[in-house]
Amino acid sequence: MSKQYHIYGIGAALVDTEITLTDADLTTMAVAKGVMTLVDEARQQQLIDYLQNHLVASHKASGGSAANSIIAASYFGSNNFYSCKVANDDNGHFYIADMKAAGVTTPSHITPPAGITGKCLVMITPDAERTMNTFLGISETLSVNELDPAAIAASHFVYIEGYLVTSPTGRAAAIELRQQAEANNTKTALSLSDPAMVQFFRDGLVEMIGAGVDLIFCNKDEAIGFTQTQNIEEAAEALKQYCKQFAITCGGDGALVFDGKELITVAATPVKAIDTNGAGDMFAGAFLHAINHGKNFKTAAEFANRAAAKVVSQFGPRLKAEQHAELKEGFF
Repeated sequence: MSKQYHIYGIGAALVDTEITLTDADLTTMAVAKGVMTLVDEARQQQLIDYLQNHLVASHKASGGSAANSIIAASYFGSNNFYSCKVANDDNGHFYIADMKAAGVTTPSHITPPAGITGKCLVMITPDAERTMNTFLGISETLSVNELDPAAIAASHFVYIEGYLVTSPTGRAAAIELRQQAEANNTKTALSLSDPAMVQFFRDGLVEMIGAGVDLIFCNKDEAIGFTQTQNIEEAAEALKQYCKQFAITCGGDGALVFDGKELITVAATPVKAIDTNGAGDMFAGAFLHAINHGKNFKTAAEFANRAAAKVVSQFGPRLKAEQHAELKEGFF
């Protein structure tokens, strides 16, 4: 590897609580299904109180979309760096320790300030759909101050979380990261993150993309919504004006990827889904790990589909460390 890091990620730092519930629960609580909604801490606590008997017995884990991708790639064997913002509280200390346990480097020049670390309430319905209500906390003030220019220059890829578009300082940090990457011959990748981001913050996402990034990750709904087209075929063609390459996840229909020359359809790995939370994050992390280690887009997508299928077959957005090694068998 000619550079020190495979991937430099930036995104929200969130500690997740996962809950199983019914569609009726979502209706009663007036929660929009299948998307990420930003809420204040009082609203989030109101939802937790209502759902206090629904908590899934699972350990606490550092989350946030890009963080999930970076941690997955790290467990697969990539050497990664991550910029985020946590507070000087128990969740913040836990978050940084969890990242380090996964082998991810974080900026050493930053001392967490007073405040509240971000929290995400992840609600899973019986159809395996994930719905998120997020209190960003101090993560909302993520800014250019959390960037590490030396690490950016020392990375093969930067990976930008589309959710940053909701925060003016976060959006500015994403743009600055892209510009620094471009100046240092570091490739740029961005996720569209969520249909709600595409619907309500499309102009901001376009601003983050600038003249174009190297690689965009999105799902089918995000691709169609962002390109303002009618179907996946039109969306795939329209995406080319925003990026050199892309990967569109299509759930049970697999993935559609473009390597800059060829459009490739890759079948899904058959699985019974019980929790789709983290599927797209895992796909991106596995895909970036694969192309950073010499795999072509078809093989990378096959590997990413396999990894995402494993995630949706169990609760939680992350896999155990040993599961990553099992997934690599036959690919690396």
